Amino acid sequence: MRGGEREALEPGGDGMTEPAGLGDDGVRSWGRSVPRPQRTPEVNPARFPAASAVQDVLDGLPGSTIFLQPRFGPDGEAEDFEITAASPDALDIGARRGKELVGLSIRETYPTVHGTALWRGYVRALKTKVRYEGEPFEYQEVIAGIPRLSRFAVRAAPCQDGLIVSWVRLDSGEREQRRLAAMRRLARMGWADWDLVSNSTTWSQEVYSILGREPALGPIPLEELPAHVVAEDLSALGGSVRRLLRDGEAVDHTFRVSTPGEEIRHVRLVAEAESDVNGDPVEVHGFFQDLTAAKQAERLLRERERAVHAHRTMLTAERTLAARLQHALLPLSHQSMHKAGLTIDVAYRPLQEGVDVGGDWYSAIELPDGDALLVVGDVAGHGLDAVATMAQLRFTAKGMAITGTPLTTILARLNTLLLHSSERGFSTATMIMARYEPATGTLAWVQAGHPPPLLVRQGEASYLPASEGVLLGATAEPDYATSTIRLQPGDQLLLYTDGLVETPGEIIDEGLARLARTAAACGTSTRPLDGILDALITSHTRRDDVCVLHVRV
Repeated sequence: MRGGEREALEPGGDGMTEPAGLGDDGVRSWGRSVPRPQRTPEVNPARFPAASAVQDVLDGLPGSTIFLQPRFGPDGEAEDFEITAASPDALDIGARRGKELVGLSIRETYPTVHGTALWRGYVRALKTKVRYEGEPFEYQEVIAGIPRLSRFAVRAAPCQDGLIVSWVRLDSGEREQRRLAAMRRLARMGWADWDLVSNSTTWSQEVYSILGREPALGPIPLEELPAHVVAEDLSALGGSVRRLLRDGEAVDHTFRVSTPGEEIRHVRLVAEAESDVNGDPVEVHGFFQDLTAAKQAERLLRERERAVHAHRTMLTAERTLAARLQHALLPLSHQSMHKAGLTIDVAYRPLQEGVDVGGDWYSAIELPDGDALLVVGDVAGHGLDAVATMAQLRFTAKGMAITGTPLTTILARLNTLLLHSSERGFSTATMIMARYEPATGTLAWVQAGHPPPLLVRQGEASYLPASEGVLLGATAEPDYATSTIRLQPGDQLLLYTDGLVETPGEIIDEGLARLARTAAACGTSTRPLDGILDALITSHTRRDDVCVLHVRV
């Protein structure tokens, strides 16, 4: 069978095959042949008179043993062998066991054996009456489409007119050794034994690699191990080793060693002692494990945790500072004031308290000439940079307005200021600014990329036509235009940031239409802004802060 290959369907004793599936014990064997259940063959006593006596002997033997009797050809040479008796535990490559083997032909059942060294050994043993025991015999089988090579130790001894053949599968133990070796390699682990009576030490090859020691130097006696340990770990390990050797106390200790290449490695030692009848340790068995990679990963994890903690602390401090600064600039979440014949309600609602403070802002003041200045702005982004930029824009706009600077000029200069600010932590800002003259009832307004004002007049809501104006910080040469409207007694005007009309997954036009409907429904209400704002906010899902100026003439 050397070099032969077993197909996915194994030939049975009658030359038939059985597909992989349920065996006669109800167990499904996927990917390997399952022999067809056979009756126990009858051996012709006249043809094989020794078979019955040999079977009685084999019935009491463990392991895999069979009795082969030859079939001779016309030339008197053995042309085949037939199994006429089998031990109960005999198991062949096709999973046939015991009496299922009786009656099978070697050449028919295992066709690739013919002509091999094993076959020649059978024939020679039959002729010479000398026991045959050859080299380990290899047989290749295909299981689930995967070729697997098995190795057997086969022995054939002449008996009566046939051969007593026994075999042992070698590769099962070898496979187990390979599995253990793979486990040790993957876990970076090696075993060690110390004989305290003979003062001898045995290491697996992996231990030399773990400790960085040349195999030619031999293993280190257990009592000398602390000499190779980093000084800081010496005391603890030395105490553990002394208790192990003196009292037989098991050890599970991690320490650092310095290799000849001056590399520091983290090594775990797990060991236990075997004691004599007097309780004195005589042998120690254990293993070393290289934990250097794991310790390095732990160190990196701790460093990252510290970095994350420091970053979180910095963010918390920044948010606290931004919130305090914003509160200093916008001290009240809502307030009501009277300026130049207008009743102005102001409200500010952050999306989340204390988290990612935004750049929404407002200003409502009475100018020296008696006019009212109304401003709402929104700086892109959140945090300290957004709040600082908001403060810069707010105070600059107020200062220029107080000195009589035209509204369009104010926006142009704020745009220049935003473009030339050093270390910009923001991108752009939007803004709407209006000036109301109480003597004529005229409202002049400009905007820079901001949502249009909403006018509620006699219960109907409409947006004022948007004047030209790109958002601040977008271009070095912006154009801004002024729009005017004459307000009437009872008119209400809403200036707001985009958080009031933006909803995830919805276009801005839908949000604007919803705001207009809600504002119209609330237009005749005498409720304070808190109630109106609650109605506006609950009408949609917010994703940003909201700042609103509600102006009543």
